[in-house]
Amino acid sequence: MLDMDGTFYLGDHLLPGALEFMKYLQEKGIDYLFLTNNSSKHGGIYADKICKMGFDVDESKIFTSGEATTIYLKNKTDYRSIFLVGTPALEEEFIEAGFNLTDKQPDAAVLGFDTTLTYEKIWKLCDLVREGLPYIATHPDFNCPTETGFMPDIGSFIALVEASTGRRPDVIIGKPHNYIVEAVVEKTGFGLDEIAMIGDRLYTDIALGKTGIMTILVLSGETKVEEVQTSEFQPDLVFRDLAELTKHLKQ
Repeated sequence: MLDMDGTFYLGDHLLPGALEFMKYLQEKGIDYLFLTNNSSKHGGIYADKICKMGFDVDESKIFTSGEATTIYLKNKTDYRSIFLVGTPALEEEFIEAGFNLTDKQPDAAVLGFDTTLTYEKIWKLCDLVREGLPYIATHPDFNCPTETGFMPDIGSFIALVEASTGRRPDVIIGKPHNYIVEAVVEKTGFGLDEIAMIGDRLYTDIALGKTGIMTILVLSGETKVEEVQTSEFQPDLVFRDLAELTKHLKQ
């Protein structure tokens, strides 16, 4: 499982070693899945983006926390009428999965990474959460890496809702929570001992190690090398970037 933002690319540019790493996987017949907590886009958008950067990838090889959330809702709940705080792309994903999106007596409220967020949306979400409606978040990331720094991600809005309502989400789907790994196992058929997570964040990518999978940290994104020593989440392996990881694998 390969993280995207800060691991495979940053902004609109591939990170060092990205193409070489994918070539190595293909040569060795090793399966892969791009796994991202970013629920602001669906798999098709990510596939188009990666293709434009120089790697031809099928939409089926992209797995987002948004898709994982629809799988969770279908398999674990009876909620079919959803108040969704999300981008048009996430709305499209939910509708295609068979959910009815409404702000009139929904079964549950879902908070996604909404780059089209309005005050009205967050106000309505707080009202529903305060009323006790089931409350689900697609992932917990505080920031999303960009070429110029970081932009506020869903974790910061989880904190906002908590400050207003006193409630945190009942369920958070994305990394580092086991729900997204369960969804990957269902999607791919691989067992936990056959899966490794490669990513740049200690508290999401590397924390997935608690689910029983191998974790590999790359220092091409959010995490600095000095942060590793003091983190409660320890990777099995650490590399500067995918280029260094590929070199290690070849040796």
